[in-house]
Amino acid sequence: MNIGSRIAKLREDRGWTQEQTSASLGISRAALSHYEKNRREPDSETLLKFANLFHVSVDYLVGRTNSPQMTLDEPIKEFVDQLELSDEELLDKYDLTIDGMKLSPEEARRFIAFVRAERMMK
Repeated sequence: MNIGSRIAKLREDRGWTQEQTSASLGISRAALSHYEKNRREPDSETLLKFANLFHVSVDYLVGRTNSPQMTLDEPIKEFVDQLELSDEELLDKYDLTIDGMKLSPEEARRFIAFVRAERMMK
């Protein structure tokens, strides 16, 4: 089953019209029709909108799994959501240590800056 067929089936299973669904997604009815008929594929932002609206995973929409359920358990989802932290969030949330000694806030900032500079050189 392709993306368009899955989108159409999810919509029809809920008894929603294309007008209702497209309004909920903030797209035109014509765009939804093109997606459902596989004339166009939704971009990643629109795929996320579909997944959120229908409470399914993007993997399900693109055919990587036949299980429509979200695949991340809540603790894993929380962890993934926190992977990209600002410097301040990182310093507030975690105690960085080297050789068993906690880094001071200034040492931690320098450490983060060093890693970024090293990555830029590669």
